[in-house]
Parts: sequence; C-alpha cells; structure tokens
Amino acid sequence: MTVDEFLAAYQAGKRNFQGIVLESADLFDCDIRSCDLSRAQLQRAYLPYAKLSRVRLTQANLTGANLGNGFLQAADLSEADLQGALLSYVNLRGATLLKANLRSANLYGADLTGADLTGANLSQVNLSRAKLGRANLTNADLRGVNLFRAQNVDLTGAICDRTTISPDGYPLDEFEDQPL
Repeated sequence: MTVDEFLAAYQAGKRNFQGIVLESADLFDCDIRSCDLSRAQLQRAYLPYAKLSRVRLTQANLTGANLGNGFLQAADLSEADLQGALLSYVNLRGATLLKANLRSANLYGADLTGADLTGANLSQVNLSRAKLGRANLTNADLRGVNLFRAQNVDLTGAICDRTTISPDGYPLDEFEDQPL
C-alpha cells in the first residue's frame, strides 16, 4: 500500500491497518489518530525509515509494530503525539522521539534500545519490561512512570519525580502503611 492509498483509506473512515507495510513513508504532520497499526496475525506492521515527525497518533494501536531496526532504519517520531497509544512490544530500536508526547502510553515490553527520547513527555507511561539500553532520556519527563523490570535503564538527566522503580513494580508509598 502506498502512503497516498493509506491516507485516502484513513480519510474514508478506515482505521484497521494491521500488518501494513509502509517503507520510507512520509507522514509528517498527519493526523491519523485512533488507527490500528498493530501486528496482524502473522505479520508485524512495518514502517522502517518512516518520517513520522509531528504525526498525531493519539489513542492509536501500534502493538507489535516494527518502527526501528537500528539507527539507519529507525523511524523519526520527533514531536509526534502518541498520547494514550498502545505500544506494547513495539520495536523502536534507534528511533528518534525528540520531544515526543507519549503521556499515558503503554510501552509494556517495548524495545527502545538506542532510542533518542530527549525532552520527551513520558509521564504516566508503562515501561514495564521495556528495553532501554543506550536510550537517551535527557530532559525526558518520567513522572509517574512504571519501570517494573525494565532493562538497562540510565536515568541521568531525566526528570523522575514519583517514578516507580521499586523491584516489585509498585510505588513504594502504597506500602507505607502496611505492616511488615
């Protein structure tokens, strides 16, 4: 499917694009909120080299989608709006997410290895079991984030007020009044 066919189908009301392949797609500043770009039964949605800067994907489903395979093939999601998006098990290896809005997104099990999240809003995000090795979280807002069993997390320079980093995955204050 070409980008023009994809956008025409979206404009016509279609929202289910499971397993779509949009290599080198330029969706700069497009509004494609609430669409389903998740993994189909046998095929992952595949968007390598995609230009998704300033795209609006609020409440979208990208579960299991492939948006990165390293720095040369990764998608550019700079300033993208992914608020409330389902991003479980998404591949964002090496992706650029500069100043992206991921507030309240579900990134459970996501691979963000080497991703650039500089200045991103990750408040209230679920990063349980996410891979964050070599990810750049400088000036990222991580308030209220769940990092339960996240791997290789370096929070140098990140804003982490009320971030869940307890080993059992629950905020420590929930257990303050509990007897030992």
